[in-house]
Formats: sequence, C-alpha cells, structure tokens
Amino acid sequence: MISGSLNGLMILYSALLGLVLVVGAPWWLLRMATSGRYRAGLRGRLGVVPAGLREFVAGREVVWIHAVSVGEVMAAERLVRELETALPGCAVVVSTTTETGQALACKRLGAGRVFYLPLDFAFTVRRYLGALRPRMVVLMESELWPRLMTECRRGGIALAVVNARVSDRSFPRYMKLRALWRPLLAGVGRFFAQSEETAERLRRIGVATGRVVVTGNLKYDVRAVGENAMAGRVEEAVGDGPLLVAGSTLPGEEEILLAAWAEVTAKVPAARLLIAPRHPNRFDEVFRLIEERYTVVRCSGLEGAEAGGVLLLDTIGDLAAVYGLGTAAFVGGSLVAMGGHNPLEAAQFGVPVVMGESYENFREIVEAMRGGQAIRIVTREALSDTLVEVMQSSEAMKTMGERGRAVFEAQAGATGRTVAGLLSLLGDAR
Repeated sequence: MISGSLNGLMILYSALLGLVLVVGAPWWLLRMATSGRYRAGLRGRLGVVPAGLREFVAGREVVWIHAVSVGEVMAAERLVRELETALPGCAVVVSTTTETGQALACKRLGAGRVFYLPLDFAFTVRRYLGALRPRMVVLMESELWPRLMTECRRGGIALAVVNARVSDRSFPRYMKLRALWRPLLAGVGRFFAQSEETAERLRRIGVATGRVVVTGNLKYDVRAVGENAMAGRVEEAVGDGPLLVAGSTLPGEEEILLAAWAEVTAKVPAARLLIAPRHPNRFDEVFRLIEERYTVVRCSGLEGAEAGGVLLLDTIGDLAAVYGLGTAAFVGGSLVAMGGHNPLEAAQFGVPVVMGESYENFREIVEAMRGGQAIRIVTREALSDTLVEVMQSSEAMKTMGERGRAVFEAQAGATGRTVAGLLSLLGDAR
C-alpha cells in the first residue's frame, strides 16, 4: 500500500526531475550532438526495452541488478554468477548508468542481459518492470532511485540494496532530508551494509534495525580475471624492469605524476610508468599530455615487441589484471579531492600500493590497510621520494605488498553472505 504522503512526494519529485530535464535540454542536446557517449543508450533510457533483453528473460524468473559504473559492475559480476548458481533457470539482468559500465558489463556478462537504467519517471520505469516482471530488484551501494523504489513497492517486488554505503559526504544530506527519505527507504526489504558504521548511519536516517544486515564489502571479493591478453602484451613490452601502474587517474593527477616521474627515473633509470585514466573519454587528452614530456605508447597499439616510453592503458576492463604486473601501484582519484578509488584491485596481487590523501570513497578499506601497514598514503610534495622508495623493490616494500594481499584475503566472503541474505529475502517475499 502506497501512502498518500508518498504519492504526494513522488508527484513533487517527478515534477522537479522533469523541470531539470527541460531547463537542461539545450545543454544535453549540445552534448549529444558533439559526443557519442551522451547519445549512448538513449532509446533505452527513454523506456524502449531492447528486443535482446526481452528474449533473454522470456519464460524465466528475473532478478534485476543495477550497477552504476565500472567499479559496481566488477563487484556485481561474482554476485551475478553466484545468484545464477543458487537460482537455476533464473535470468539475472544488469543495468548500468555509464557507457563505460555498460561496455564492461557486456564484455564480462554478455550483452543480452545488459541495458541502460531508464530515466526515473513512472512511464519509463513501468515499461521495464512490465517487460521484465522481476521477482527482485537489487540496487548497489547508494543508487537509490525514488521512482524505481516506489514502483517496486507498488508492484510487490522484493527490493534490496547490496554493498550499501553511506559516505561521509552524503550522510549529513541524508540526515537533513530524513523526513523525506524515510517513506522511500521503508519500501526496501533489506539493506546489506558494507560495515557497521554504514549500518548505524542507515538506522539513524530511519531504516528499521531488522532490515539492516552487515555482510561486508563486495569489492573485497573482486578478483582479476585469469588470463588477460592485454596484460600479456604489456608484460612482453615492458620486460623485466620495474613498472609503476598508475590506475584510475583523474584530471590534474597525470600532471603531478609526470612531474614526479622525472625525479624517479633520475634515481631508478630502468623504471617504467603505465598510466590508466579513469574515464575513456580522456584517453586522447592524456596521450597529448604525456607526449609533451615523454615518448608515449598506447597499449591498444602494442604489437608485442618491447616498447619504450610511458605506456597509456587505453582499454576498458584490463586495469585489474595489469596491476598484477606492477612493481608498485598508484591508485588514482586521491591526489585530487575526489575521494580515491579501490586499492584492493592492486593489493590482491601483493603489489605495494600508494595513494594520495583523498580516499574518502574507500575510507574503511584504506584504514584497514593502514592499520595493517599495507599501504602508503602520500602528499603531493612527498610523491617522488615515495615512488622512488617503492620502485626499488626492497624487502620492506615486498613485505608491505604481502600485508595488502593478506588484508584482501582476510575480508573475502561478502558475496556469499549477500547471496544468502537475498535468497532469504526472496523466501520472505513469496
């Protein structure tokens, strides 16, 4: 039963969302005209359900998982596999918001089950729910879409949030608007939280204690795929020399890294640098930036022969495997105030990890690693000296890398606990 207050809230929400789209229409039309990534999936976002998706789910029960971008897709991959094993014959479908997330999901999970999340209007959401008829909708982390949540509740569809996270930045906003959020959150059957801290924050926002379960972080279970062709080409090109893999870099960081790299190579002449920008639309921009200082080689163009200069990883979905080749890893989004990215992608290989001081997005993971002396947090000023230290591959650095691997292994198992919780929720919903 949907209360009158929630109906009123959704009318206001839809009106505001429509106003934002109308006001922003000139900007969006310009971006769509000049950039293919803004046109990607437009029909699906407007409620046109892909024919391939209809075929994939035909005659089967459905679980719909929403994973916004690359990191969530990687965390969801194992969840999809384990749900399929636990629910034989069930079709597990995956929506994404970003083009990069869509590409990786298609590559890892098969294009037939993958689609773009529709715009959060009643008519678009209802078309997908009507076509898929899911037994359950699973939202990842903090992807709380009010209309989708409300339509699931109206249709009696089990709704869960997995790998739930309430960040330091978003918690004050939730608290200020908790009177608005409470009726929406009441429709979520279960929150599977990354940590007790997030669980407590959810309770304070207004989620009933019995609907919050701490299962751990799915990203502790993210493992690089076995054989990776790109990693093989990079390994052949680099040879046996020391390699720094700088992953998921954001605007402003490449300049800092390249400035520090001159000092690194002065002391470790054989050292090589590989930069993997976070966003594919920046590959050309970063190529030109590197070219101003060094010879640069695109990994997509490697022929297998030894290549000199700085390497640019300009492909999607290969970074995790390439981290395993590194003498050390720098994890981006951390030298600029963007909250950092997941250090476990590199730590799983026993590679010593360096991050900047901005790591709020993965604070619990980083603090666990810091507590185990398994990561080096560095200021911009100390970056070059720290990189020299980790690139010299001393026993101390190897030990730090092994500590990072131990943190990764010790925290594994969140996927299994989450799947068990989802199956329990499905049982309750029957």
